[in-house]
Amino acid sequence: MGKKDIKVAIVHDWLVTEGGAEKVLHQLLRLFPDADIFTLVDFLDEKRRQKILFGKTTTTSFIQHLPLAKSYFRNYLPLFPKAIESLDLGSYDLILSSSWAFAKGVRKRPGQKHLCYCHTPIRYAWDMMEEYTSGLPWPKRSIVRYTLHKIRQWDQASSQRVDRFLANSSFVADRIAKYYGRESVVVYPPVEIEKFSFWPKKEEFYLTLSRLVPYKKTQIIVEAFNQMPDKKLIVIGDGPELKRLRAKAKSNVQIMGYQPEEIVVEYMQRAKAFVYAALEDFGIVMAEALCCGTPIIAYGQGGAKDIVESDSGLFFYSQTPQALIKAVQEFEGRIFDHQAISQRARERFDPTLFERRILQIVEEFYG
Repeated sequence: MGKKDIKVAIVHDWLVTEGGAEKVLHQLLRLFPDADIFTLVDFLDEKRRQKILFGKTTTTSFIQHLPLAKSYFRNYLPLFPKAIESLDLGSYDLILSSSWAFAKGVRKRPGQKHLCYCHTPIRYAWDMMEEYTSGLPWPKRSIVRYTLHKIRQWDQASSQRVDRFLANSSFVADRIAKYYGRESVVVYPPVEIEKFSFWPKKEEFYLTLSRLVPYKKTQIIVEAFNQMPDKKLIVIGDGPELKRLRAKAKSNVQIMGYQPEEIVVEYMQRAKAFVYAALEDFGIVMAEALCCGTPIIAYGQGGAKDIVESDSGLFFYSQTPQALIKAVQEFEGRIFDHQAISQRARERFDPTLFERRILQIVEEFYG
């Protein structure tokens, strides 16, 4: 059975915004343009639908039609396992799941193959449960923790339905082994290397880019640069912390909010360094910066350890302003070969490597 003869279903957790997981979904659709897409909910606007899905429509679960789902679908969390299992994939030969939460839990029939590209096991149900629930009032906290306990049980059991796991980083491969008891192969997510092209002229500003939510730790970066008035920081991104960060920022820190893609690429190309303080499963934005020839200053845990090499940046090991300040000072004393950084990143994160590994496994399934 050749690739053209295989009927493919691609399963994604949910479609409400554009992030790293959606870039992987886009690449899967380039690889299998005739595949059908299944997801818990789909609230993409038409512009993002064209960009991510090539304008394709999706099949959604019953969550899509529940009251206030567009704004509050996450409140239906206890129903997600049942919802993902309700999707009917019985007519497909191959299931490809792009999963950081529930997509890998779809049911399959005998004879089907399921390849899961795992961005991470469900973080808020496993190692980050305390962080997600500690601020909740009782008894809501008890209810949410019980719900997450049941989801953990389901998550571990449903992981056994997957035939092969691919992990987006060594960090995630370790988590798959720990929580699912399964082996996986690390395949880095695809980076749009042509879009994030090398630019040799670096300027005297540091850049960070992320959704402005607490776990991204952008506040740490702003606080650190507030204490370094001779160094300029640009912050790009939107989210619930935007207003608070703008109020906190001093004159050398510019909070730009959301910016269109062409502006993002321009700042990535020109930045002296890209700064990142979050614990990420991978962190594709760091790989994109490296493709521009821009070195990284990153928190030295998680996926960053797969991305940043000794000649392309440096780490700090405590998520505090003081640790970041020390890293910036060390960075100032280093000299980087920007062209070599870009070339190395392009070799490691070329989308053809991702495509080749997916097709290799499909060939093993059906060859």
